Amino acid sequence: MNYDIVAQTQESTVVAEYQSSFDRETTWQSEAELEKGFIELLKNQAYNYLTITSEPELIANLRKQLELLNDYTFSDKEWAQLFKDKIANLNYGIEEKTRMIQEDYVQLLECDNGITKNIYLLDKANIHNNNLQVINQYSVDNGLRANRYDVTILVNGLPLVHIELKKRGVDIKEAFNQINRYNRESFWAGSGLFEYIQIFVISNGTYTKYYSNSTRNAHIKEQNEKPARKGKRSSNSFEFTSWWADANHNRPITDLMDFGRTFFAKHTLLNLLTRYCVFTSDKLLLAMRPYQIAATERILKHIEVSNNYKTYGKIEGGGYIWHTTGSGKTLTSFKTAQLASKLPYID
Repeated sequence: MNYDIVAQTQESTVVAEYQSSFDRETTWQSEAELEKGFIELLKNQAYNYLTITSEPELIANLRKQLELLNDYTFSDKEWAQLFKDKIANLNYGIEEKTRMIQEDYVQLLECDNGITKNIYLLDKANIHNNNLQVINQYSVDNGLRANRYDVTILVNGLPLVHIELKKRGVDIKEAFNQINRYNRESFWAGSGLFEYIQIFVISNGTYTKYYSNSTRNAHIKEQNEKPARKGKRSSNSFEFTSWWADANHNRPITDLMDFGRTFFAKHTLLNLLTRYCVFTSDKLLLAMRPYQIAATERILKHIEVSNNYKTYGKIEGGGYIWHTTGSGKTLTSFKTAQLASKLPYID
């Protein structure tokens, strides 16, 4: 089923206050039951479900989705150039692929007719031009071990979000550890498309958290290095995975189905991927937390109101930002300044 955007509102990325419409599951649920229910939720939120389980199918779909996004049909020669030299370049690892998504998402294509054309991997200016698809049980047989992944979100054909599930009652950390194992054994296999994943979600149905690819990748490196001093926590460890929450009360939204309705709302997920991730000079991807996103958007809204009512330089045009120690003031301030600088009425 295809959906066309008729109208689009400037809806907040983080839901203001969330009241669950789901009956809480209190009985045992298998991973398969969780996965089935979650995929049905995504389908109801206008994600296109695909039965892709192998790399040739994944690559064919990627070509089709990029042709749709760019309104251009690749010749086989042009596609080979874009795919082998850019997207699946064997010299690119997680850091290079993250930079491509976050900063270099417009790639140059030398067309057969001699013209150079811009090819977008993402449309960051009009986020609803991007197509979201969901696949599950994707199989990889050419890594160190054969693996089968739970649920993956494709954005314009590229796997950018991965969800790993465990049955209710199992420690959520087991899903975190399983993703680490996939990183060692198979995400890099074949064309390495799963190294494009920006955000990971882990859940046991009752508890659900998210984190960036840097958290996962750096955690693996730390495990192979000398252990940190006793009592010292790593910013790349499981403890620094994040809860999703509402904006008004910062109340965690933990149940998988509630998380799915909010975090995986199309505008929310696309905003997080295109606006509220920061790729640092240290080559780390930081995914902002919900209260940081809410603070940023409220500041931007206040700037807009101040502009409309001509209250710059006046008391009513100002405001206070209240952040506690360790809450991410620097990242919030940086992202706010970056986004504000793009407003048409800011000099």
